[in-house]
Amino acid sequence: MNIPSEAGDIRRLLDIMARLRNPDGGCPWDLEQSFETIVPYTIEEAYEVADAIENGDMERLQDELGDLLFQVVFYTQMARESGGFDFGDVVAGVSDKMIRRHPHVFGDTDVADAGSQTIAWESHKAKEREDRANAEGRRASVLDDVARGQPALLRAHKLQKRAARVGFDWVEIADVESKIDEEITELREAISMAEASQESHSRETIAEEFGDVLFSLVNYARHLGVEPETALRDANAKFERRFRDVESEMTASGHDLKQVSLTEYDQAWERAKTRERDPLSRIHKNSS
Repeated sequence: MNIPSEAGDIRRLLDIMARLRNPDGGCPWDLEQSFETIVPYTIEEAYEVADAIENGDMERLQDELGDLLFQVVFYTQMARESGGFDFGDVVAGVSDKMIRRHPHVFGDTDVADAGSQTIAWESHKAKEREDRANAEGRRASVLDDVARGQPALLRAHKLQKRAARVGFDWVEIADVESKIDEEITELREAISMAEASQESHSRETIAEEFGDVLFSLVNYARHLGVEPETALRDANAKFERRFRDVESEMTASGHDLKQVSLTEYDQAWERAKTRERDPLSRIHKNSS
């Protein structure tokens, strides 16, 4: 029987993982790990995959996808050791799920377009959530399966989208803007109270009100058709890009960054923005 090379590679990876976790001669670090301790590494690897894609680095993407796959293999090995599922079960499960959620591809259902497919996909997922809740003896919620381990902005966005499906949503964008103003007012009031009382619980109130402001801003982004996690990632990238430009300018001028005044920083920041908008200004400066 000829085994496809991919199957042979996966078998090799599974064997490597089993050896790393072997109590007799395995890797001490790997043997100490549990599902809980591996989670941070999985999240980190997923972000590194995203970073490689964002930078258009296909060679690095191949490497990072391998690291992410290794996380899956790690979990399945630990599950197998405890008498649970194994890698084959995971692959079979996701294969069955994809077939179940694509009846227009693997069955005789017709789907007119991508929009119709999205509606059908969500319908299948809702049915799966309901079946799971029934099996667990509880009432299904529209918020089921919005993973708590997601980045907070992303999770807020998904929670709001799920609630909106059953009509729990603002109709007019002006209402969302009013809600943001309301939450900012409450935050300012909490800050004023904290300054007056100096009580520790006041700081907790500030944190709570600040969270409400962020949640409202995510809602605003959703109504504007903006994905907040992506928007913040882009804002982070823009800040990093401009600040590195400011650093370069200051260093080239012989400034000690710790001795630069806020006014000087602000002026340099504006120059960095100008150079970013007009790359020719950088060329002219370097050639002068």
